[in-house]
Amino acid sequence: MDESFLAVPIIGIIFIGLPWVVLHYLTKWKTASSLTREDENMLDSLYDTARRLEERLITVERIVAADHPDFKPTTSGAVDTDPVAYRRSN
Repeated sequence: MDESFLAVPIIGIIFIGLPWVVLHYLTKWKTASSLTREDENMLDSLYDTARRLEERLITVERIVAADHPDFKPTTSGAVDTDPVAYRRSN
């Protein structure tokens, strides 16, 4: 095929398509740059779920360690129960 026939779509993609995509997602990013109250509630709920699951894992590791003396738990056993302090530290 003719080289100029392929150059037109490539130049169109580079100079029209790519900037449009970048500007489109920049606009989306700026409009959604902060967390809503609903997002914060969901994060708190997820943190509580993760904390409860970690507590369960520690309990299971204690039970297994009691049955098998050579088992070494992977967790430290320290569970932070304050989600507000966790959010402030991160």
